[in-house]
Amino acid sequence: MTRYAPRRTVLAAALAVAAGAAAPLPAFAAGRPGTPDPQGAAHPGAGPLVDYHGWTGVADWLAGSGQGTRIEPGARPGVQIAVPIGTIDYRDPHLNKTSTWEYATWTAPVHKLRVPATELIASWNAHTPAGTWIAVEVRGTYSDKTRTPWYVMGRWAAGDQDIRRTSVDGQTDDKSTVYTDTLSVDSPASGLRLVSYELRVTLYRKPGTDLTPTVWRVGAMGSDIPDRYTVPASKPGIARGRELAVPRYSQEIHKGQYPEYDNGGEAWCSPTSSQMIIESWGRRPSPDDLAWVNPDYADPQVCHAARYTFDYQYEGCGNWPFNAAYAATYHDLQGVVTRLHSLTDIEKLIHVGIPVITSQSFIASELDGAGYGTSGHLMTVIGFTQSGDIIANDPNSPTNAAVRHVYNRRQWEVIWLRTKRKDASGKVKSGTGGVCYLYFPAHPTGPQKRALRELGICA
Repeated sequence: MTRYAPRRTVLAAALAVAAGAAAPLPAFAAGRPGTPDPQGAAHPGAGPLVDYHGWTGVADWLAGSGQGTRIEPGARPGVQIAVPIGTIDYRDPHLNKTSTWEYATWTAPVHKLRVPATELIASWNAHTPAGTWIAVEVRGTYSDKTRTPWYVMGRWAAGDQDIRRTSVDGQTDDKSTVYTDTLSVDSPASGLRLVSYELRVTLYRKPGTDLTPTVWRVGAMGSDIPDRYTVPASKPGIARGRELAVPRYSQEIHKGQYPEYDNGGEAWCSPTSSQMIIESWGRRPSPDDLAWVNPDYADPQVCHAARYTFDYQYEGCGNWPFNAAYAATYHDLQGVVTRLHSLTDIEKLIHVGIPVITSQSFIASELDGAGYGTSGHLMTVIGFTQSGDIIANDPNSPTNAAVRHVYNRRQWEVIWLRTKRKDASGKVKSGTGGVCYLYFPAHPTGPQKRALRELGICA
């Protein structure tokens, strides 16, 4: 049985002919490409495959270029609007209305990628009170020394009263394309790569007010994961026998709820996973936050997560950066989207108390005990058995009580880290290549900070 098929896969072919869009508010793409390269082996192992870099402290903000912005100091420094540099009329395609907004911008220094990349995913953490929102853009430089246009990676607000958070379809320059949340080089086999990038954040507010968003973190993950159907086996490590206390929520008990947010059930794996991890850190929505949810529904916080991660262009809750940004709306939490190299990386995180949300796809016979197949599904890794097998909270379970699963280590490793797979009919499909969400405190413990630093997440 195939579960929720992400629209990023379904729409990839259509986007091959999508037209580019012009600045300053370009239109944007949905879908994630599946490259038609022949079967590849595991990477031979020279050098890193992933480079995440983030800006989050006072020194980081000072290193960038602000126009109309100021730095808000304190325990969690951020960028805010000081004096707007202009106004813009933005027509929200999902509200069918045009509004005028004041804006200011902050642009990161050029980041030279340690890994010349075929893909890039941005993520951010921000506070956007009512009457404010942000847009995050990226401009890359290719290995042939040409540059991409400024691509919009998301127009985002924590709420949905002012704008509808959205990815943007149709962004391409015939060398690369944005697929919902991922900037991808169109033809990796050509050897073309992204060698550096700039991030730009535009902060918006209603004219004539002193409102401001605050951006606490912005970053991007560049990667060049080789085509591979399998990966080298890792050995169980320091997290053997460790299991974190994480609430268990089923997506399936929400089936048919809120069609306007993609109808619950199998479409809600991402927000359900996000909510489990958010609550494992002791955060949850308030009763006032949940007042809009039908009181007959169990676990209203999962409905809340679905609403506030929903991407109105993608028409689903599976936008990776939107989930990370949602997590960071809770007090002193950070959220990052990245890729990891191996289960050993996850073990380092579990060992210091950080659970991991992973994205994978597989047919039913590839993961014993799952009982289903999926073209795209999010789960949470919460620990390891003494023998090194995976302990996962799998939201694709019929009840909350059934959410905890133990999955075979080797099977899990392959379905999570590969970039190529075959579906039940033998057709070649893409895999996620180790994508994960990491949610962790704004002020991690010493051991947590060291583990995150080893993975390039903290400076």
